[in-house]
Amino acid sequence: MSKARQPSLSQLRAFTAVAEHLHFREAAAEIGMSQPALSGAVAALEETLGVRLLERTTRRVLLSPAGERLAVRARTVLDAVGALLEEAEASRAPFTGTLRLGVIPTCAPYLLPTVLELTHDRYPRLDLQVHEEQTASLLDGLASGRLDLLLLAVPLGAPGVTEVPLFDEDFVLVMEHDHALAGRTDIPRQQLRDLPLLLLDEGHCLRDQALEICREAGRPQPGRAAGEVTTTAAGLSTLVQLVAGGLGVTLLPRTALRVETARNDRLSTGRFAAPAPARRIALAMRTGTAREEEFTAFADALREAMHTLPVRPLQAAA
Repeated sequence: MSKARQPSLSQLRAFTAVAEHLHFREAAAEIGMSQPALSGAVAALEETLGVRLLERTTRRVLLSPAGERLAVRARTVLDAVGALLEEAEASRAPFTGTLRLGVIPTCAPYLLPTVLELTHDRYPRLDLQVHEEQTASLLDGLASGRLDLLLLAVPLGAPGVTEVPLFDEDFVLVMEHDHALAGRTDIPRQQLRDLPLLLLDEGHCLRDQALEICREAGRPQPGRAAGEVTTTAAGLSTLVQLVAGGLGVTLLPRTALRVETARNDRLSTGRFAAPAPARRIALAMRTGTAREEEFTAFADALREAMHTLPVRPLQAAA
């Protein structure tokens, strides 16, 4: 291939988007390009490389054998360019430019006020963009470079991800106001064996954490006759309203308690005997990111700012 005929980054972005979606309209929407421009960019790349990358029919788009191989190469090139730009931006000045923060739904309503206030007061030149998604989607976004930093429950056990713990917080049992356990501060975990427990839908890490707490308490897992969970919800607000309606009890992290229970006088809470079941919240970044020092400093500032929340802040790593 002649040196005068090098593919452009725009052509590579167009091709990798099509390779991912196998759909021109969806690919164009993802990268903010019109369909004609996208199609032209892919065609120009094919001409430049002298290789047919796609097989087009009236109904679908398929990768050619060469296209499948070159799509991997193209993504590697784009990732390398993204890392170069990221490192250059981080070198110019920390806490400037864009920070794309991903947050899980069971943290976002309760922790974002603190995050946003901190950013506004201490980092006014930082363009913070927030994306609320479930854990699996957040990790995909971090790996692909779509997101820079995550705020979520750990441990993740994900390769290539560095976790910076912020705090631990206890779970609280939420029930109807006249429940036999209402107001108690010494509830044994074993009580969870027989209570009608309401959970979030599949995909929420809080559901998995609640099930693990129940497993440790000796409760049969869903799908087995004695521990069947028949009602679920997409969010904590819905769960709490189901509890108020008499359908069962649920577990809430303490940071969610004030927001979710204050609006309904039919609800009461109970605290578990020590050590109470808890979850750990952390920031997560790509291992080796050029912004590691900046993100670690951000975690330190966030840990300090959260001292007013009902949590147990963790010491920064030495």
